[in-house]
Amino acid sequence: MIKTFTYKELMQLPSRYRGQLLNKVSGLKPANLIGTLSKTGQTNLAVFNSVVHIGANPPYIGFILRPTTVERHTHENIKETGVYTINQITTAIHQQAHQTSAKYDRSISEFEAVGLREHYHLDFPAPFVTESPIKIGLRFEEEHYIKCNDTRLVIGRVEHLQLPEAAIAEDGSINLAEQDGVAIGGLDSYYSVDLLGRYGYAEP
Repeated sequence: MIKTFTYKELMQLPSRYRGQLLNKVSGLKPANLIGTLSKTGQTNLAVFNSVVHIGANPPYIGFILRPTTVERHTHENIKETGVYTINQITTAIHQQAHQTSAKYDRSISEFEAVGLREHYHLDFPAPFVTESPIKIGLRFEEEHYIKCNDTRLVIGRVEHLQLPEAAIAEDGSINLAEQDGVAIGGLDSYYSVDLLGRYGYAEP
């Protein structure tokens, strides 16, 4: 039996049920930790499932920020310092990564709270996650307000990229499965990933 919903029926569902349903119906998403530093030197770490490729020439990556009706330490730090990091979550640290979604006080570093280590590269001030195999350092470029649901698309320019050399193929592709990366379904379900196949450029 197939269950169908109209827009009206979706809006009549209990809020948490609707949230679970619509967060997962679009499929699996990349699982990343975003690391920031406040202007006073306080580190922050938060899990995100909305990181998206914007472009490669020049290199830009974006993520969706939920409504700022409550404190968003990640966003506030990015606006203060202009820099942040995106770090791939692996199966080994996915439980610790999920714990960063807890509403910790601004004075508490999620790195310390969940047992992950900070890593700094050259003179780039934002903290990377030591345990993450793929680390990206970004400088804030622009943000776009999405009026329909009060969210924001935050876009950063890639300034540093760190990953194991052995993970990079001759053509520049990355074997993500070998890096032990995970994906997120909705806000609370984590999945390991396997490579099913890699195919050439499709033509009619």
